[in-house]
Amino acid sequence: MTYSPPPPPGEFASSLAQPRRGAGALIPPAPPTPVGIPTPPVPARRGRVASVWLFGLLVLVLVGLVGYFLSALGPAASLIGLVVAVVPFLIVLFAVRLVDRWEPEPRSLVVFAIAWGAIAAVAFALLVDLVLSQAVGSAPTEAREVLRAVVQAPIVEEVGKGLGLLLLFVTARRAFDGPVDGVVYGALIGAGFAFTENIQYFAIAFIEGGAADLTTTFFVRGILSPFAHAMFTSVTGLALGLAARRGASFGGALGPWLGGLTGAVILHALWNGSAVFGDFFQLYITLQIPLFVIFILGVLALRREEARLTRNRLGDYAAAGWFTPQEVEMLATPGGRRTGLAWAKTLTGDRTDTMKTFIEDATALAAARQRGISGRDPRAVDDERMLLARTAATRSALLMR
Repeated sequence: MTYSPPPPPGEFASSLAQPRRGAGALIPPAPPTPVGIPTPPVPARRGRVASVWLFGLLVLVLVGLVGYFLSALGPAASLIGLVVAVVPFLIVLFAVRLVDRWEPEPRSLVVFAIAWGAIAAVAFALLVDLVLSQAVGSAPTEAREVLRAVVQAPIVEEVGKGLGLLLLFVTARRAFDGPVDGVVYGALIGAGFAFTENIQYFAIAFIEGGAADLTTTFFVRGILSPFAHAMFTSVTGLALGLAARRGASFGGALGPWLGGLTGAVILHALWNGSAVFGDFFQLYITLQIPLFVIFILGVLALRREEARLTRNRLGDYAAAGWFTPQEVEMLATPGGRRTGLAWAKTLTGDRTDTMKTFIEDATALAAARQRGISGRDPRAVDDERMLLARTAATRSALLMR
């Protein structure tokens, strides 16, 4: 006999949540507690990793990009710019990691997102700039510089970064579950782009004005605005993530992608325009800081929705006997996770790593069931079976005397 719970009332009250389109796979009854510790199965990688061919392409582009920087800026200035650019990059990476802690993205996709922003998107922007310079001339007139900063840069750079998000959506669809994933991937691509762009800005500042200009540029770009590019591209990622949550195909996601891209371009243009047309610091306080606060509040709201969804889906398994209600609280709430990790540390041999695995697999299990319920992933049933086996094995390892 199997169990499939009915949809609870008000399940998708949030406007960010997806409609329930199917009952999902039947949950088998929980097996008896095994004797000994079973070996957990290995998760399937298909649809959750970046193609090795894409990484190969990025390596080829990187070679050309390094050659450009060395010839245009020189080895010494490039190295100084690289070292200084690491600081704001690590700040953004740490913040994105905090957002991504609930359901961490696969490591290869994290690396690919950063690499796409740092290599492919930058190369795309440089190539378009070169083509436009050849077409309309490269004379640095005031009108040309304003047009480049407020129109060309926002459009070209956001399209270059947004193409990386589309690639992730198509090639790693099973790891692109919803808006939080989109925000994380967008922020990582933006962080990579800002890293390489900062190398150029910092190197030029050092060449033109020495340590004094470098310090000023670092303060503006590395302290006041390290999250700018991450925030812009996260808007595109958010739109794609909402499309993913509703089971959109590639064709169906193009509209949301263009809508999110438009929002990213507008934010980018506002940011650049504040430096061109007005008092940067005044607009920074009156416009950019409020936008950043709204962005943070939006991310927190998305995280809360994701936690609610995890708790509801694990509740389905609890009703079938796979978890106790107390375990659902431990696995699906921030406080419960902290308590669970603290408890695991007191066990023989310090089983903190085992508890982390238990939490990660249970969260992935909830996401897999949600994909099955929404009807957007025909292979979600296989993921459920595999993750049920993994959580059962990890649970046994935790409770072993």
